[in-house]
Amino acid sequence: MLFRRLLAAAVSVALLSAPVLPAQAAPRIKDISDFEGVRDNLLIGYGLVVGLNGTGDSLRNAPFTRQSLIAMLERLGVNTRDATLNTQNVAAVMVTANLPPFARQGTRIDLSISTLGDSSSLLGGTLLVTPLLGADGEIYAVAQGSVTVGGFSAQGAGQTVTRGVPTAGRMANGAIVEREVPFDFGTLTALNLTLRNPDLTTARRISQAINASLGLPVSQASDPATVRINVPPNAQRDIVGFLTDIEQLTVEPDQVARVVIDEGNGVIVMGANVRVDEVAIAQGNLTIRVTETPQVSQPGAFAPEGAQTVVVPRTQIEVDTGADKKLTVLRPGVTLQDLVDGLNALGIGPRDMISILQTIKAAGALQAEIVVM
Repeated sequence: MLFRRLLAAAVSVALLSAPVLPAQAAPRIKDISDFEGVRDNLLIGYGLVVGLNGTGDSLRNAPFTRQSLIAMLERLGVNTRDATLNTQNVAAVMVTANLPPFARQGTRIDLSISTLGDSSSLLGGTLLVTPLLGADGEIYAVAQGSVTVGGFSAQGAGQTVTRGVPTAGRMANGAIVEREVPFDFGTLTALNLTLRNPDLTTARRISQAINASLGLPVSQASDPATVRINVPPNAQRDIVGFLTDIEQLTVEPDQVARVVIDEGNGVIVMGANVRVDEVAIAQGNLTIRVTETPQVSQPGAFAPEGAQTVVVPRTQIEVDTGADKKLTVLRPGVTLQDLVDGLNALGIGPRDMISILQTIKAAGALQAEIVVM
């Protein structure tokens, strides 16, 4: 019993003495920027997928598939120049991949595969040996293996069901790296830090954070997207550790006052620095609703001969002039929360809010950039 009390007391002291972290910690430099030169490289290749269950390309409609099939068979010692090929188990595909930075020979990478011809599905197919080329035309990887397809298609006499995209697939670890992209960290004396969202204030804050951490003026913001870092002599022996320490520094990025509007989906995204000058807003629509409820009138028991059952129309008309909508005044310098609260007080939806924001901008009262997607 005494041990339990001591344990509970120790846990309480530990919780009370633990540092309280802010709810919204600043992001790391690693999360908002990249080191120049440490990047992916795009690869592309053309190949054939075989083993399809009658869902491949029609050789008459896809001559490139026929030519590729003949050329492949000739390389394997099979002559089919004068033969009539009518197989539907082969499909021509484009293969794409990303070569990660510092990928060594023998490393495996993932692939994306898409059809070129009129193939209806790649389900059950196998990709034959396909070289993957970079932008310089050199072969950096070779792909081969079974294709994984997430979608499917089923067809009957009177109905067709298709789910997903059966003409595209993926291959996990489907290619082997054959050539490396040379990049030597050990010889670097200076490097550039590239911001993912260029901004002058953010670039200056990153430079100040690096200089304050090292105690040396080794970095300087050269433009909104680049921070130049000179590697100190004592850090050149461990360049990886030097860059790791820089990546872990936290910086609060600055934001541009911007309102992004997706009119197609009715989505509105507003930044934290959006401000509105004093403006009055009113919103109301004229709505007319016509409801038809026809009623059946039947003749009574003692009705005269010849009486018939008839349908009597009943029409109800409702007119909504928006009289319950009120005029809302937004004071100058209101914040994003005040703007949202004021627009919500009018009882309007996202699509009407889009029109209101564009009208406020046209009046010169919205101190932010509007981007319409």
